[in-house]
Amino acid sequence: MSDTIPIQCVRNLAIIAHIDHGKSTLADRFIQHCGGLSEREMEEQVLDNMPLERERGITIKAQTVRLHYRATDNADYQINIVDTPGHIDFGYEVSRALAACEGALLIVDAAQGVEAQSIANTFAAVEQNLAIIPVLNKIDLPQADVERTQAEIEEMIGIDTHTSCQISAKTGEGVLQLLENMVHRIPPPACDVHAPMQALVIDSWFDHYLGLVVLVKVMNGMICAGDRITAYSDGRQHIIDHVGVFTPTRQTLPALSAGEIGFVVVGVKDIHAVPVGDTLVPYGVTSQPLPGFKRVQPQIYAGLFSSGHDNYEVFRDALDKLALNDAALYYEPDVSSALGMGFRCGFLGMLHMDIVQQRLEREYKLDLITTAPTVTYQVVTKNKKEFTISNPVALPDMRHIDKICEPIVRMHILTPQNHLGKILSLCEQRRGIQKEMQFSSRHVSLTYELPLSEVVADFVDRLKSVSSGFASVDYHFVRYQEADLTRLDILINGERIDALSAIVHRNESRMRGLAVSEKMKELIPRQQYEVTIQAAIGNTIIARQTVKAFRKNVTAKCYGGDVTRKKKLLAKQNVGKKRMKSIGKTNIPQTVFHAILQRD
Repeated sequence: MSDTIPIQCVRNLAIIAHIDHGKSTLADRFIQHCGGLSEREMEEQVLDNMPLERERGITIKAQTVRLHYRATDNADYQINIVDTPGHIDFGYEVSRALAACEGALLIVDAAQGVEAQSIANTFAAVEQNLAIIPVLNKIDLPQADVERTQAEIEEMIGIDTHTSCQISAKTGEGVLQLLENMVHRIPPPACDVHAPMQALVIDSWFDHYLGLVVLVKVMNGMICAGDRITAYSDGRQHIIDHVGVFTPTRQTLPALSAGEIGFVVVGVKDIHAVPVGDTLVPYGVTSQPLPGFKRVQPQIYAGLFSSGHDNYEVFRDALDKLALNDAALYYEPDVSSALGMGFRCGFLGMLHMDIVQQRLEREYKLDLITTAPTVTYQVVTKNKKEFTISNPVALPDMRHIDKICEPIVRMHILTPQNHLGKILSLCEQRRGIQKEMQFSSRHVSLTYELPLSEVVADFVDRLKSVSSGFASVDYHFVRYQEADLTRLDILINGERIDALSAIVHRNESRMRGLAVSEKMKELIPRQQYEVTIQAAIGNTIIARQTVKAFRKNVTAKCYGGDVTRKKKLLAKQNVGKKRMKSIGKTNIPQTVFHAILQRD
């Protein structure tokens, strides 16, 4: 091994939990107890590098840290910890991080109990045959209920909790006992240092001074600075500039051996050259890839447009720079008749979209307009041509379409029993089909199949609202399913606003069109001419609202006389209004483009 620690004393483990259950805080305590940083260097959430991570208390990018711990048996252990994201948007990254480990700490908040994401991540760890140590965190809180939380873990997840660890990551209580459990209950890595080199890519990002930094787990062999390597899926040759580990500060080493987790630096600017989950192998050597790799595909799409039309070049440069650190971000140029030039972007989910938008606005000082998020649909025409669309504008005329298939997700909801009725109603409203319902001591576990399009808009927000914030959710894609879908267009004075088009279920189209048109009537300011707002399916108008024009009282100067004089003045005014309407352009404020996101 590179630092004289035998492989029998190496422990690789991941920290998995629901959002805000204390993963990053526990990592801070490990670093403190193992001397990774001095007291002067320590800060809260030291592994969370981005301001958004610290502000929201979430982990967005996987982080690794190598620590050295002397156990009570006087043996020195090397502990490689992977702090994984906790949100469902980053499920694939979590699975690759788990594949690099032999054990996992399942962190459960003793006050809140088991959450949906905890169950999903634990099952992923079980599939990887990891040794799982249940950890009950936040036992210092007055509302913590250790016995009930242990019962929930056994009942919902099926893990024995008699040997679980009870800690407070905030105060440090129980952390030393947890370290002892980690080194004795998690097995060492099974690998061969003499075999050809194989390394699993855990994550990657671009450093402006170093180049592409890749987090790896060396599965077999050894990787050194100067080696010529290639990513199995890419095939291009790369030269390793630096090799090292995070302690959590960056430390350069001469090599990484089999079983170790660290980083390698490749002098390229293309983050797609080494995708997450891929296998690094020696260049020119025939080798087999590690299992589990797949290309990350966007789940939702939305249009991003700069409110200042002269900021397009700045916007494009900002996306190029952001994409260097986010391989999951997909974007291509897009043009809207209402919003001008922008980009059609693909995201892993709603949180990923929100993070990208906030980073663009904060780091690059952009003022962005985001269109309604959409999902991908499979379209089959009557001449049996099949294709996939992610933009409603690309949907052909319905007369030429044989069928449209929408993505279906299997959703797991965990909620307190007193909120069950409202959540069942919400799922039924969103075209959900109930598959399973299980009762535990204080929670109800629901399994539903829902269209992804019904989830991405505001389902999670509504779920949190009806459950007072206590329900948690996890979902994953299962299949495409045929549905009676159509495109809903919004017309302003007869002109289609492509940014407001949406693909909806036919049974909901009339209600959706009426709701959007009514909301737009409230938001569009009055003009000198009448503004007509229409919702249409094809050539059929299904809803209409009218914003009345400002009107001057042209008959005020008439004091009596024949009524025909008043009629002539009003007719003359109407002719002027029609001429103004034909050449005028309706000003649509930015708030209108967010109206379609909200459902009442």
